Amino acid sequence: MIGVILLSTVLTHIIPQGEYEIMVHPETNQINVVQGSYRIIDAPSVSIFETFMAIPEGFILRADLIASILLIGGSFFIIEKTGALKDGIEYLTSALRGREEVVLVLVSLAFLTGGALSGLQEEIIAMTTVLLYLTARLGYNSFVAVAISFGSAILGAACSPINPFAVGIAQKETDLDFLSGSGFRLIFMAIAFIFWMYMIIRYANRNKVVKEEKLHIKVKSLNKRSAFILGLVVLSFVFLIVGVLNYNWGFNEMSAEFFALALLVGIIGKLGINGTSEAYIEGFKSMIFAAMIVGLSSSISIILERGLIIDTIIYGLFTPWQYLPKSLSAISMLISQSLLHFVVPSYSGQAVLTMPILAPLSDLIGLSRQVCVLAYQYGAVMMDLLIPTNGGLWRCWLLPVSHLISGLSLPLDSSWLYWPLLPLP
Repeated sequence: MIGVILLSTVLTHIIPQGEYEIMVHPETNQINVVQGSYRIIDAPSVSIFETFMAIPEGFILRADLIASILLIGGSFFIIEKTGALKDGIEYLTSALRGREEVVLVLVSLAFLTGGALSGLQEEIIAMTTVLLYLTARLGYNSFVAVAISFGSAILGAACSPINPFAVGIAQKETDLDFLSGSGFRLIFMAIAFIFWMYMIIRYANRNKVVKEEKLHIKVKSLNKRSAFILGLVVLSFVFLIVGVLNYNWGFNEMSAEFFALALLVGIIGKLGINGTSEAYIEGFKSMIFAAMIVGLSSSISIILERGLIIDTIIYGLFTPWQYLPKSLSAISMLISQSLLHFVVPSYSGQAVLTMPILAPLSDLIGLSRQVCVLAYQYGAVMMDLLIPTNGGLWRCWLLPVSHLISGLSLPLDSSWLYWPLLPLP
């Protein structure tokens, strides 16, 4: 991450500075870019001092997300500490023994829904140990744990008709009605999910690991305390969905809800006040790496914006495809959005940067603005499965290296380095 930050600074000395003329709508205060207004300007490049200043500024810029990672991550650590998640997993895997593929589909569907509704991503970090325990009980390796959780969530976020941080922002920036084109997106998401599950199940069955004897203990029923705690967790997600859809909840509201949930669960789980506090501190410790990655990745965007090369990159990536046929223009737009996501790791920030420019360009070549938004969704959001600046993906793999799950040394090997290839046949 530090290397990418330094590279971004070097790019501000190489790439010409440029900018588009911006116009603010007097009634809606919506920012629009004036078509054909890009021009080269003379501006200073980013200095080394400004580079290091961008690091704390990046943390401040994403303070709400960092707080969310710590608070929500800590809450799931407490839930795990009560043993409720482990009990639930043991009950689920015992009840569906011999039908492991059904468990994979159910868990993937849950994370797909989370990604579609709220762009679930970094929050998965807190559930990594639980997911590894689940896949170990099913006889699958750690690849499968990441695929059914992080992979499914990204798929949901990319194909969703209602993700407020992706399609919601993009449609607002292009003056499209929210939820317009939902039918197509839902059908495409269903097809993509079926194909995704086919790849996961095929990979999982071809790469099974030996189950430990202790994983075969039969669980007859779920105790009342664990069932009640799990019920509260499900209810909290229901409140989260209602809050996001009806009350425009953001990271702060999510953090507050899960903080309250953690305190309640700690008391019900007989951790006590001190035990709950100590568990929260442990949860913070496990989340701090992911929080640092998020802060550092935000610094990259700050440097590129301060060096005034973001508009130049956008101009260079997107201007050439306006001379292509419509179908090729759409594909080129998708590829350009994918490439841009490497230097703009926030897909919500990428929507704000690119949509005001691409909407008028789409109009000029006769391309639907809805297609413009789809190219952004599928191009930018799906790239979170690949880009090295994604904190959620990094942490999902680094956490298993330093933890032993329930006394088991899970089968971890160098195959995690090839995550971008998973789970292609």
